[in-house]
Amino acid sequence: MSNNRTNRFEKNAAIQVQGLSVEVRNGDINKALRRFKKKIQEDGLMQRLREKEYYEKPTSIRKRAKAAARSRHLKSLNKTADTKTY
Repeated sequence: MSNNRTNRFEKNAAIQVQGLSVEVRNGDINKALRRFKKKIQEDGLMQRLREKEYYEKPTSIRKRAKAAARSRHLKSLNKTADTKTY
């Protein structure tokens, strides 16, 4: 009986690490930490964590999304108004 799945108890089984990682070069931990923070920021991990920290009612989610959309729309209107010259 042949099984294509790897045995998780096998000592030499390939281990796949998921998630974000940064390599520390020449013992420069500060630079690695800055790169790691930048990766987390680009991935949006901290924002998702903050959103999931507390329960938010569906009405307040919709209200916040609508306010953000309105803000983006007004910002785009201001940009187009600034570029027009008479």
